[in-house]
Amino acid sequence: MSEEVTSSRAKKNESWEWIKALVIAILLALLIRTFLFAPFIVQGASMETTLHNNEKLVVNKAIYLIQDPKPGEIIVFHADETRDYIKRVIAVAGDRVEVKDDQLLVNGKIVEEPYLERKEERAKEQGELRFTHDFPPVEVPEGHLFVMGDNRLNSEDSRVIGPIATSTVVGRAEFTFWPIGQIRMTR
Repeated sequence: MSEEVTSSRAKKNESWEWIKALVIAILLALLIRTFLFAPFIVQGASMETTLHNNEKLVVNKAIYLIQDPKPGEIIVFHADETRDYIKRVIAVAGDRVEVKDDQLLVNGKIVEEPYLERKEERAKEQGELRFTHDFPPVEVPEGHLFVMGDNRLNSEDSRVIGPIATSTVVGRAEFTFWPIGQIRMTR
């Protein structure tokens, strides 16, 4: 009889340990998802050819607690209460940004944009002479960022919606994880 009682207690203890482990795992997953990393699905073609429609990526939500967004980084931000956008940071507060003759200028200096591979070919494919239409200088206000999509002819970005508040930034895109054959860093 005492063997049965010991066996029953052992089973209860093992079950209790499994329940505790499961609860801890769920809490850790929720904490990580809420405060550190989140999945994001690219919707649309505004970041072509860097990111593609329906690709899934991981967004680092904690990075901007220790540093500010920098030009060149790809970020996710709340465009409004129901939609998040993914774009590239072009300029930060205090910068002056413009495009002249298909050249991006920040503070009067041409910015090299290697992520815009084949931009001349892509413009012609879309029936355009230029990949980025000229726009007059914009001064980025304090607490804001100027963002643009890598597919300049098909992107609703700061040229349309204006500079975005840094308080709307969700995080920095780190890497794509789907489709599996296309896993890569997004920088």
